[in-house]
Amino acid sequence: MYMGDYIGIERQISQFEFECCSVSTGTPFIARVDEDKRAIFSDPGWIDQHPTACRFLRPDGDLIRCTIHGTSPAQCKYYRCVVMRVFDGEGTLIGTMTGNISLHTEDPGLRKCWEDAERKISHLVADAEVRFQRVLEEHGYRVE
Repeated sequence: MYMGDYIGIERQISQFEFECCSVSTGTPFIARVDEDKRAIFSDPGWIDQHPTACRFLRPDGDLIRCTIHGTSPAQCKYYRCVVMRVFDGEGTLIGTMTGNISLHTEDPGLRKCWEDAERKISHLVADAEVRFQRVLEEHGYRVE
């Protein structure tokens, strides 16, 4: 929530596209609001109430979501917030994935599934999070 000082919006290119700069590195980048998050991005009410928050965060139910996850800068991708929760068949939380695409779990079955997936999925591809989610769901896990 307090990353608002780390991403500078230089100018708005279109409704869902912005020229930005990673303040800590001085690196320019283009931020595009993810298609599946455009509806929540379009409501500025929450962000107006949280002036120190990153301008691209929005509430989505009980969660706060990054609306530019696909084009977010490296500093965000390496930030260690939880971006995915993994539940077993009974609905018990057994693991989390952080923004740097790391799994945190004590469950040996989930760990093995994850390690098998890592041999096939690069952490560097833009849709790595979605690919890992698909693999976990294919193996019977519920992912949020």
